[in-house]
Amino acid sequence: MGDLTRLVFKRLGLGLGTILVVSVLIFFAVELLPGDIAEAVLGQGATEETVTAMREQLGLDRPAFVRYFEWLGGAVTGDFGVSLVSGERVSDAISDRFVNTLFLASYAAVIAVPISILLGVFTALYRNTIFDRVANVMTLTTISSPEFFLGYVLILFLAVRATMFPAISSLSGDMGLLELLHRAFLPMLTLVLVVTAHMMRMTRAAIINLLASPYIEMARLKGTPPWKVIVKHALPNAWAPIINVVALNLAYLITGVVLVEVVFVYPGIGQLLVDAVAKRDFPVVQACCLIFAATFILLNLAADVGAILTNPRLRHPK
Repeated sequence: MGDLTRLVFKRLGLGLGTILVVSVLIFFAVELLPGDIAEAVLGQGATEETVTAMREQLGLDRPAFVRYFEWLGGAVTGDFGVSLVSGERVSDAISDRFVNTLFLASYAAVIAVPISILLGVFTALYRNTIFDRVANVMTLTTISSPEFFLGYVLILFLAVRATMFPAISSLSGDMGLLELLHRAFLPMLTLVLVVTAHMMRMTRAAIINLLASPYIEMARLKGTPPWKVIVKHALPNAWAPIINVVALNLAYLITGVVLVEVVFVYPGIGQLLVDAVAKRDFPVVQACCLIFAATFILLNLAADVGAILTNPRLRHPK
């Protein structure tokens, strides 16, 4: 257990170091943007004295590395500063939007994960049949299609022609759960179509790769039914790659929703990021990018730890 603990802590340290490096890249990438932030906030008609005062107010007259450490210290405590456009605290502006994004990601994950694993098992069980070929064609189609294209197709058929769901996913705090699920259905379905294909194909490949193993052949020689061979013998040993791909797709559901939220005008953190970039609201941009990066890195870290815990060869490398 000592080796496993050291391995997990090593992964944790690597993840925290990666977040630190990404925070440096995010902060100084915004610093290197052309133009003066103070002039961008005040407009081209601002006087030199007003711009100088604004620079002092924003702390732009201090060295960049000093401002970076102040920003990083505030980010650790959840204080990302004040929005340059609205004047409210960035953490307050992000909190509700991030909850909406988590709701959409959870909504999609609850549907996509079990469906993709079941489809992966069935396509492995009935491989090279019509069902397997149809499933593979459909998944390749959805993987090859950009998210915004799938979103517009769903809007055309399910919102414009069938009028079953709203084309714009506007949410409010006084809505009930059923109303929230109904309004968020189209962006959820777009995400499900994208991630289900990836997870299903990985599950299928992992199971088929194990079907040539000696213990699988032994189970078949004993007369074990094909479904039992896959569910009882192959699937438990395929959990490590499946957990990896599920965790990576969960990370995508949170960090890759920008285009989907823009298409459906969904009030999430991705839509907030796009609006902040358009308005040059740099504190909000930095906060959104850091949250996206930290979420992606932490879920990748969870995938690594899950793979270690489910694979005896990784738990006991010696």
